[in-house]
Amino acid sequence: MTSTPPGYFISFEGIDGAGKSTHIESFCKLMQERYPNREVLVTREPGGTQLGEQLRALLLEAPMNLETEALLMFAARREHIAQVIEPALQAGKIVISDRFTDASFAYQGGGRGLSLDKLNDLEKWVQGRTDGSLLQPNLTILFDLPGEVAQARRSKVRTPDKFEKMDLNFFEKVRQEYLRRAKEDPKRFHLIDATKTPEAIWDGLRSIKIGIE
Repeated sequence: MTSTPPGYFISFEGIDGAGKSTHIESFCKLMQERYPNREVLVTREPGGTQLGEQLRALLLEAPMNLETEALLMFAARREHIAQVIEPALQAGKIVISDRFTDASFAYQGGGRGLSLDKLNDLEKWVQGRTDGSLLQPNLTILFDLPGEVAQARRSKVRTPDKFEKMDLNFFEKVRQEYLRRAKEDPKRFHLIDATKTPEAIWDGLRSIKIGIE
């Protein structure tokens, strides 16, 4: 009896307005075409579970203490991992998540100024596996865009949530923390120049190769 092949975990990251959500569904279809024997699961953070979606509504709208915000983000993530991500990976699925832990470091850490040591502790606690390893995406696709360009794009779309209402300085700090994370872990991150046209960005996404059968 052959064992189930391990799954593959991909996260999409970037500041609000970078365009990642525009491409995630098409990328999912691309993965399904390339790997017809694998199920592709698309999910998001905060959210991904019934509880996570309830917490998402609070996190995106309700004012709260910064540490409360971080704790709720990681609480939603723990539920997401336990109920959705880990079971899907154990079943050999390709999991694509619109944001994961890098967003907490970027937004609560870089943007809002929470201690990175505290975020590191939460990451180890929430993402620690029984074998001692840490659950991380196999691949993180980071849509990089200057804050002022993202701000102009955001102004043309939906009613902003509490994060999208933040000023340019906030988003530039978010961006720099994303870039710091990418520099720390270059094998995991794939940077996309989000200033390019949607067609050029899609060409870049199509060129990405992932290491599974």
